[in-house]
Amino acid sequence: MQPPSDRRVLVTERRDLLLGRLRRDGRVLSTDVAAELGVSEDSVRRDLREMAAAGLCQRVYGGAVPASPAVADYGTRRGVAVDSKARVAVAAVGLIEPGDTVILDGGTTALAVARALPRDLDATIVTHSPTVAAALVDHPSVEVYVLGGRLFKHSAVASGAAAVEAAEAVNADLFLLGVTGVHPDSGLTTGDADEAAMKRALSRRAADTYVLASTEKIGAASRFSVLPLSAVAGVVTDAPADDEAVARLVRMGVRIVPAPVDPA
Repeated sequence: MQPPSDRRVLVTERRDLLLGRLRRDGRVLSTDVAAELGVSEDSVRRDLREMAAAGLCQRVYGGAVPASPAVADYGTRRGVAVDSKARVAVAAVGLIEPGDTVILDGGTTALAVARALPRDLDATIVTHSPTVAAALVDHPSVEVYVLGGRLFKHSAVASGAAAVEAAEAVNADLFLLGVTGVHPDSGLTTGDADEAAMKRALSRRAADTYVLASTEKIGAASRFSVLPLSAVAGVVTDAPADDEAVARLVRMGVRIVPAPVDPA
């Protein structure tokens, strides 16, 4: 039997391997790692539990996938992947036709979309985000409707029963959905159950739903499922086409709307 110090080294090496596989493959399976290393599945699952508690991965059935950095609080997220979100915003604006009624989700990528809308756009924007609504004050031809409810401060959006009920009165052409994770296996996810429910309610009110997915969200996952990938019309992302997660999405039949390399 190895001494405790040796066991600690082996655990560290095992977790380094798990992190490397997550970065390389976008997922790990407990059975595969256990067989490869000659350890029990319980040992691997314990490693993954502790890594998940440290925010290093998101556990899923049978293993784990990379954890999304987009579950940070709203203030922190404003400084994450700013250029990537700007590129996604430009591509998303291209989906909006004059006269459309568009549901625009909350969050920092949705805010980038609001700021990227042409000043002369004639459209109706429905949102449950006070920050998104405020960004549209100076757009003279955009009619803005704000859905009210309990303010979920983490994402600066209205949520809860009142917000879901308000959403039921809306019929939109397009919903631009923000999530924290887009993964071929886990689908579309976010970090809060009530927020996930609100996103589903909004998606039901639109003819088409497109996902706003800056690079850091591709191949990542969070705790709560929003929608399966089959429920959306496409994913708007600036992640490169040769990214393994993007390639898997394409093979699954998911439409990828590529964002421009230079939003200017």
